[in-house]
Amino acid sequence: MNKSQPVERRAGAVSNGLPFTGRASRAAARHPWRTFGLWVALLALAYLAAGTMSLTASPGTAGTESTRASDLINERLRQETPPEEYVVVESQTATADATGFGEFVDELVAELRGVETVRSVTSYRDGGEGLVSGDGHTVLIPVTLTGDMAEAVDAAGPVVEVVNAANGADGFRVTTVGFGSVEGEMSTLLEETLQQGELIGIGVALVILVVVFGAAVAAGLPVVLALLSIFVAAGATALVSNAMEMSNFVVFIITMIGLAVGIDYSLFIVQRFREERALGHEKVEAIATAGATASRTVFFSGMAVAIALAGMLIMPDATFRSFAVGAMLAVAATVLASLTLLPAVLGLVGDRINWLSIPFAGRRGRPGPAGRGAWDAVVRGVVARPAISAVVTGVLLVGAATPLLGMNLGSVGISSLPDDSESRHAFDVINREFSEGVLTADIVIDAPRIDDPAVTEAITKLTASLEGDGFFGEPGLERNEAGDLALLTVAMPGDFSSAESRAALERLRGEYVPDAFDGVDGDVYVGGPTAETVDSVATQRHYLPLVFTFVLGCSFLLLLVVFRSIVVPLKAVVMNLLSVGAAYGLLVLVFQEGIGASVLGFREAPVIESWLPLFLFAILFGLSMDYHVFLLSRIKEHYDETRDNAASVAHGLRSTASIITGAAMIMVAVFAGMASGDLVVFQQVGFGLAVAVILDATIIRMVLVPASMELLGDWNWYFPGWLEWLPKVNIEGSRKQVPAAGQAAPGALPGAVAEPAASGR
Repeated sequence: MNKSQPVERRAGAVSNGLPFTGRASRAAARHPWRTFGLWVALLALAYLAAGTMSLTASPGTAGTESTRASDLINERLRQETPPEEYVVVESQTATADATGFGEFVDELVAELRGVETVRSVTSYRDGGEGLVSGDGHTVLIPVTLTGDMAEAVDAAGPVVEVVNAANGADGFRVTTVGFGSVEGEMSTLLEETLQQGELIGIGVALVILVVVFGAAVAAGLPVVLALLSIFVAAGATALVSNAMEMSNFVVFIITMIGLAVGIDYSLFIVQRFREERALGHEKVEAIATAGATASRTVFFSGMAVAIALAGMLIMPDATFRSFAVGAMLAVAATVLASLTLLPAVLGLVGDRINWLSIPFAGRRGRPGPAGRGAWDAVVRGVVARPAISAVVTGVLLVGAATPLLGMNLGSVGISSLPDDSESRHAFDVINREFSEGVLTADIVIDAPRIDDPAVTEAITKLTASLEGDGFFGEPGLERNEAGDLALLTVAMPGDFSSAESRAALERLRGEYVPDAFDGVDGDVYVGGPTAETVDSVATQRHYLPLVFTFVLGCSFLLLLVVFRSIVVPLKAVVMNLLSVGAAYGLLVLVFQEGIGASVLGFREAPVIESWLPLFLFAILFGLSMDYHVFLLSRIKEHYDETRDNAASVAHGLRSTASIITGAAMIMVAVFAGMASGDLVVFQQVGFGLAVAVILDATIIRMVLVPASMELLGDWNWYFPGWLEWLPKVNIEGSRKQVPAAGQAAPGALPGAVAEPAASGR
């Protein structure tokens, strides 16, 4: 280095030329109020945009038979399908023919008919048939609402209020079930889960951050930035929701991913800034160095996560696409905040980041002589027997993944509601006391002339098959005015995701329809809740290889360019697949098999939510890449300097151990908080993510990574000459330090930070 350079440049920690992340961080630090102004404007825009959010309760899967059936009904039979509610009135003592029972029902029906959103009410007192149970103690009151299915939740709200007011009066139990009431209850539970998950996740994260940083101000900063990033991502998602169909679960995904990734990314950058200040570097240059190193790593990690999430965009399912868009926007907002807002805050507060220090926190783990730390002991034990370590951990992970072979995909449906749910109670009573149930299979016949004798004969034959099946209820037939479309609706009792319902659908599609319409000029499509679930699962299985290939291939290419090694990205892909597979297996073991479910406070379910495996794969692969990028970047940095593989592995683990462990614990806390709610689907999501992060941060990073790197030695960094044309990307930057006497060595544990220099506030 030219000795005529200013000392500030030499101690500024970055060699000739800052990368763009370093330049962005330096600019934000030098002009914090300008950066704050831009972020205030961004937050204001996000607030305005949030009011335009348009979400769908059950977005369909494009191109499936059930979707085609639904489209034909909406386009050519009904302009709108009115939602329905099924009110159940029960008495332990009285029967429907008793005077008091009849008067109670009449009064309830009158109140329901007075509701503005009610179109019609049917009662056994008005001559309705099949509305009284066999023992007479239960009656059913079908209620047809105004509007269409998109307005079902709002329309059902006043009905639910009337039902709740009548429930318990005069000894009668009154409950209701329908699309609107169920979706409304799920939305309420979702909000409660989000609030509870945020409280648990943020609370535990703050405790961990205090332990890592040893200062309350430093601990609170990552949480605040994560929350701001979530707000911006939600606003951006709201804008997108006006251009494409979005699932109402996307808010849950944004919150969960935003908290986990947002806190982690800020954690790495703040810690790096404090290290640079402890080495005596001037404030702005310390921020620039953190930007050129930790922020640069965050940027590439964000790219890895985004690539994994982008795989869900391949799916023709609006649920996956909305999850991908929401999660990618959450990651993008987090990276943007890490590169701009965080450096601005650090530039403004300077060393006040260490205010409100906590005694005995953040100072433990001060390094002693090289090779005597706890992580060095772990590495020494693993590298002493690398083959045994690799085989044992590999067998454990494969064993944990084995149960996934028995994974049953479906939709948990109404059974996902808590046991004390009023809607679930009404649903169970109807299925038990009334053979028709509340769910149907919708058989759409699209023919040039529905009144053609061949078509009429086919419909008659199909109706006879359904009536003789024993599972289906009584069919009902509708025709459109044009005479070219008919809808044969048949009740399917029980939960739409049950094995019995799936088997009945298979008989309907595979036997009854082909047999009845063989040689008939027309097309037949079977829709309804069961058909939609089955079609969704089939679509996912069809696209799964393509999504896996895209995510694995793109991740491999990114790591190939970043680390300039063929072996490192191959191992990262294999190890991440092992952790994802083990998470799948444990998910099946706990929820399907029920092993440990009650101990963990979860509810057993007969199926794993159909969208969950692909969603978990994309999220987990992206988050797993995070740790590999952070760890391997430090190993690669040291290897380039020393060409000593074993020492580089030890250095990488030692220099990232406490910070990555803290980051993993924060992610686990966030995911566990989201799994603490009452909805089974979110219990499955939170548990699957938390387990995978634990496996990745312990077995993978502590044992399998060092063991495999020791076994392969310098082959870890094999890079054939014919690939030299690829661009060279130094993910950690290139730092040249001039530490003063008595300062911490560059390889010191992140948790062992000396007192920062007093200058540069």
